[in-house]
Amino acid sequence: MYTFFLILLILDAFVLAAAVLLQSGQGGGLAASFGGASSTDAFVGNRQAATLLTKASWWGGGIFLGLCFILSLLSMRASVPRSVFENQQQQQAAPAPLAPLPLESGGAQTPAPPLPLGGNAQKAPAKSTTPAR
Repeated sequence: MYTFFLILLILDAFVLAAAVLLQSGQGGGLAASFGGASSTDAFVGNRQAATLLTKASWWGGGIFLGLCFILSLLSMRASVPRSVFENQQQQQAAPAPLAPLPLESGGAQTPAPPLPLGGNAQKAPAKSTTPAR
């Protein structure tokens, strides 16, 4: 159902874009609005007859908003868990983790102590590899 509404939304977006782009402008633009013409018709625009393209753009915009609202409701319902108990049952069904294996102490060397945290940590002096005399 979600994909059906999504396909309708995409088709409506193409129809809306075509209807808006095929319309002719009122003319004048910003230059006529601010100083190019002195009448209020230039600023507000004179009343035009409602053509098929203006009706299609209004209907397309309304349908677009409606489909977006429906899709948001459908996506919200899919992400919300239905019950708290369902979530707990899924966690209990998971197997318990295995215990870690013990470390062998045979020939393993002890790890170096961790370095102190901070910016002014000093390095330990390097051990000499030459035998002492």
